Amino acid sequence: MAKRDYYEVLGVAKNATEQELKQAYRKLALKYHPDKNKGDPEAEEKFKEATEAYEVLRDPQKRASYDRFGHEGVSGFDGFGRRAYSDFSDIFGDFDFGDIFDTFFGSSFGTRKGKRVRRGSDIQYDLSITLEEAASGKEVQIEVPRNEMCDKCNGTGSAAGTKPSVCSVCNGTGQIRQTQGFFSITQTCYKCKGSGKVITSPCKSCGGSGLKVKKRTITVKVPAGVESGSRLKITGEGEQGPNGGPSGDLYVVIHVMKHEYFERHGNDIISLINVSFPMACLGGEIEVPTISGSKVIMKIPPGTENGQIFRLKGNGIPYLGSYGRGDQLVKININVPKKLSPRQKELLKEFSKLDGEMVG
Repeated sequence: MAKRDYYEVLGVAKNATEQELKQAYRKLALKYHPDKNKGDPEAEEKFKEATEAYEVLRDPQKRASYDRFGHEGVSGFDGFGRRAYSDFSDIFGDFDFGDIFDTFFGSSFGTRKGKRVRRGSDIQYDLSITLEEAASGKEVQIEVPRNEMCDKCNGTGSAAGTKPSVCSVCNGTGQIRQTQGFFSITQTCYKCKGSGKVITSPCKSCGGSGLKVKKRTITVKVPAGVESGSRLKITGEGEQGPNGGPSGDLYVVIHVMKHEYFERHGNDIISLINVSFPMACLGGEIEVPTISGSKVIMKIPPGTENGQIFRLKGNGIPYLGSYGRGDQLVKININVPKKLSPRQKELLKEFSKLDGEMVG
């Protein structure tokens, strides 16, 4: 069967620009990619045809020869499809095909360079603090168990005096390549898991993993204003990745303990203050404790009612990462005595008569 015209294959004009060629090939490659059309030989053939057309037309020398002599003009060139695959990242841009291209076209097309290095796991640490500490901020030291590089084998996983041997299956490449017709399929080596090496004499300290659990003391700065559920991220203080991979992160989750006297609502603090009946009637001054530990003098106006709320400006919780603080809301509880002396009873009865009431 005669080959179709390359411009016809891509569906572009003969004066198509490089960008138009890329867009046309991108559309066809996405449509007929073998991974999306498994078991469809027709799609595989169309993918191969589009790749060959793009490979020729994207190269100025090949394109000029093709324009002049047709398919005969490029018959001396070989390696169709290989250069097209080498710039998949340029062609597909915002698409992440990762392992798809890695599987079908292998490392020779630039989709995988060297062994993959895994990032270490993140760690969560639950830290309980008091409401006062949440209001003022605190620097605390925590002890975190985590995987770190084994100091006996320096992370190699091999016993002292020994070295990992080259994997006999992949010959140290970390990959196994199989050729299936037009495609060269590359897969991660099942024996060495992509490292290219096999540990024959594992380190007794870490069991060959290259990592060992150690306790590390880490200083955590808790900012003023944090709430329960706040997460503090400490970059790079998680577990170390295998094979020299980067460390994960440490997330410190804050839990603010319940206070016996104060109750938090956002950045405001609510407190309950007991005042006597005479003070509620006549007014006066009382000392009110605050979240900062100090005490402030608050005036009780005459005729204060039970449950009435007074506001102490700026005596609440600081705004996290900003300026200013919330307020303290003081709720009045008029204290009614359970036991009265004879004189107190006498005075209250007299007060009741003056008020037009008959009691007792």
